[in-house]
Amino acid sequence: MKNKLIALIELATEKSALKKLVFSRPEGAASDKISARLCEIRGRKAISIEYSLPGNTVSQKNVSPSEIKKEFLPLFDSYKQVNLITSAGDAEWKSSKKGKEIALGSDKLLAKLGEEKPSFEDAIEALDKRKNYILTGKEDFLYKLGISDMNGRVHDKKQGKFRQINRFLEHVEDIYPKLSNDGRLNVFDLCCGKSYLSFALYYYLTAIKSRDVFMLGIDLKRDVISWCDALAKELSFGGMHFVYDDVKNTPKNIKPDLVISLHACDIATDIVINSAIELGAGFILSTPCCHRYLNDKLNMPSLSFVSRYPHLKNKLCEALTDGIRVARLRAAGYKTTALELTDPENTPKNTLIKAELDTRISADELLKRKAEYDAILTLALGDGKEDYLKEI
Repeated sequence: MKNKLIALIELATEKSALKKLVFSRPEGAASDKISARLCEIRGRKAISIEYSLPGNTVSQKNVSPSEIKKEFLPLFDSYKQVNLITSAGDAEWKSSKKGKEIALGSDKLLAKLGEEKPSFEDAIEALDKRKNYILTGKEDFLYKLGISDMNGRVHDKKQGKFRQINRFLEHVEDIYPKLSNDGRLNVFDLCCGKSYLSFALYYYLTAIKSRDVFMLGIDLKRDVISWCDALAKELSFGGMHFVYDDVKNTPKNIKPDLVISLHACDIATDIVINSAIELGAGFILSTPCCHRYLNDKLNMPSLSFVSRYPHLKNKLCEALTDGIRVARLRAAGYKTTALELTDPENTPKNTLIKAELDTRISADELLKRKAEYDAILTLALGDGKEDYLKEI
């Protein structure tokens, strides 16, 4: 039965139908689970194998179709279940505690794979068919950031980050026609951290859009700023500049066309938004992080039926905090929305606050929005609103 399943794996690979192969229920094996999929590397078929190791780590390797029997047959002695998933159907192999082997679906799958005119999809396309991303993975800065390897293959554990960066660039692409169409673009990344988005955005604006860009990254982590500065020099990204400082001290002599911020912790996001408003930023794209401040300061007795439960209170405070931020931006004359940045599977911190300065807003409308913002702060924080305003 083992050899029969091996033959099915080989045939599914030959027919480009292999989607996933999983070895589970280990018995004396080093890996908790082994999974494999069919992919294409430099125009040739390969089996990409991932080993799930103790300590929540993984290792990977690629083997050619000719190595299937040599690679997988010995694993049947260490795993009690094997699942073969293909675009033509599935098959399963099991071994009981007494050593009895059971094969399910193999005959039906064999018949389907043997069709003269296949009615199933090409699994290489199903697995590796890429969205038309702005970045491909082959960009040198992605390799330097550890997101892809030197051949341009995005690391499995960095797929979520890769999709997040591309989705962020799509949001930038949406607003790009509204940015100044000549001269230098000024972009600030406040609380920049490792600056994944800064490097991606700088590349997008300079290499793809052929713009002259001044980009400033500010953060209070000295070692991270030094690392980012060294990487910018290594990449010859001459318009990138990094400063170790509090974002409240962002230079006021340069008006940014765009301010970005990814996952600035707790009220650091509020400080970023406040700083961007004071700088007169044309656009603001901010993805908040945690929401601890309101968790500790919430003063809404009418919502105690929610806030008495920690899990529900956390969700409530997350929504209220981002709602307060949107109201702050509206009160400062911005057209604002809050939306999903990317697929929730990529990151749990997934809200993007997107704001555009509206120079045509009337004075009366602005006063109305400021009153709304004040009322919202009073509702959520009570007498504590003044402390909040001082902190941001």
